Amino acid sequence: MKIGIDARLWSESGVGRYIRNLVKNLLLIDSNNNYVLFVLSGDYKLIKSEILSCVKTGKNKKWKIVKADIRWHTLDEQLNFPKVLEKEKLDLVHFPYFSVPVSYKKPYIITIHDLIIDHFPTGKASTLMPFLYKLKLIGYRYVITKASDNAKKIITVSKETKKEIVDHLKIMPNKIEVIYEAVDDKVITLQENSLRKKYFLYVGNAYPHKNLNNLILAYSKFNKKDIPLILVGKEDYFYKRLKEKVSRMKLSNRIIFRENVTDEELAKLYKNAIALIMPSLMEGFGLPVLEAMANKCLVLASDIPALHEICGKNAIFFDPDDPEKIFKKINFVYLNKSDRKIKILIQRAFNHVFDFSWQKVAEKTLEAYESCLSI
Repeated sequence: MKIGIDARLWSESGVGRYIRNLVKNLLLIDSNNNYVLFVLSGDYKLIKSEILSCVKTGKNKKWKIVKADIRWHTLDEQLNFPKVLEKEKLDLVHFPYFSVPVSYKKPYIITIHDLIIDHFPTGKASTLMPFLYKLKLIGYRYVITKASDNAKKIITVSKETKKEIVDHLKIMPNKIEVIYEAVDDKVITLQENSLRKKYFLYVGNAYPHKNLNNLILAYSKFNKKDIPLILVGKEDYFYKRLKEKVSRMKLSNRIIFRENVTDEELAKLYKNAIALIMPSLMEGFGLPVLEAMANKCLVLASDIPALHEICGKNAIFFDPDDPEKIFKKINFVYLNKSDRKIKILIQRAFNHVFDFSWQKVAEKTLEAYESCLSI
């Protein structure tokens, strides 16, 4: 079987980490199929180097990289990407993101990570002018609906997101495969914890559904001035807007922003935090909670279905709509961080991480590929 994988987002965060780990583990476990990766020219050398290192230890020697300098969410993607794909005469294509050229008629599978934009469709979630944002939203809904209808199978990352796909896109449940993500080894450190943990931590973007306004309001009530909140994310419009809010509230000395953090630095931040705080109003999966658990960092999480599904009973939950309740859980954890029950919870959460692995992701994804061509 000749399988194409759209790897144009290889160097991006989020979906990029999913693509990188999936591809590398497929090459480690699958000796039968041929793989063709479609990549941006700027990523070509990096990807070739990383693939070669996998091939040395893996089973698969049958791979090819094709340059496809076509950006996602563009007219170019809809008109010209199908031509690039068709040249390779593929049996199956995996689009690991919903941005699919809908005119492509051969068999394909897509991964839908979440449907957050269906719940947060306002201009507040975009830097575009309202008119352009409405056009973008119409395009998104057309593409994801058409792509979902035409896909042989849909992979998603949680049962909660599967339910969303069934409800919002009207897809039959038996067409959707839930395959949980896992923690990248690069964000796990074996170093011992510092003797004194000195901060609370948030990891992720600052989009409206992440609910950072309520987290900041909650933290403003926390009276331990020497215990900062560190926000780790990417410098963009949304984080800049958040920085302005923090400045107006005169909290700049207590809420610290960290950008361009390496995987090694992130692992250390997890390891030495009092707790990770995940205040989201909605998530598709919530990878930072697993990354924190893998580094023996306590998790404080929103009481929402996806985070319950991923965390199980291995986190402390709070109502994300109420800053006062978020504050009370932060204060409780600070006062009880050395308590035996907290330490037991952290160890139990660490053990829970072993239920998730990228090898399992690759094995189940390969099964999905094979089932597509037997339909």
